Amino acid sequence: MLKQIIKQIENKNPYQLLAAFAFVDLFILCISWEWFISPLRPEGSWLILKGIPLLFAIPGIWKGSVYTMQWASMLILLYLTEGLVRILETGANFWLAALETVLSSIAFVCLLMYLKPIKARAKLLAKEGKKITK
Repeated sequence: MLKQIIKQIENKNPYQLLAAFAFVDLFILCISWEWFISPLRPEGSWLILKGIPLLFAIPGIWKGSVYTMQWASMLILLYLTEGLVRILETGANFWLAALETVLSSIAFVCLLMYLKPIKARAKLLAKEGKKITK
């Protein structure tokens, strides 16, 4: 079992792996932040639900789905924005927001780096296809 997991990890693109791990870490951060580390209200808040969209992206990122990575690159900008806004808070919220900003930035850059050669190949194929049809 462990050998299969290691073999899967070895076959992945490093950017894909980093993006997947950043999404998982960001999900854990969002849940723990709003549940017990520093919730808006002492009994917790509905902001815990902000982690759910990340769950929809993780399987597609792990599989290398280009479509998922495209919309996930736009989704992650919401978390980056939240981190940048909440970094102005004090105490634990500052450090949690800083971590959210770093994880979101890593995920965003890794997604773009993974998609860049794919997009370049698609443009090249489209360009060659136009030349053939003329």
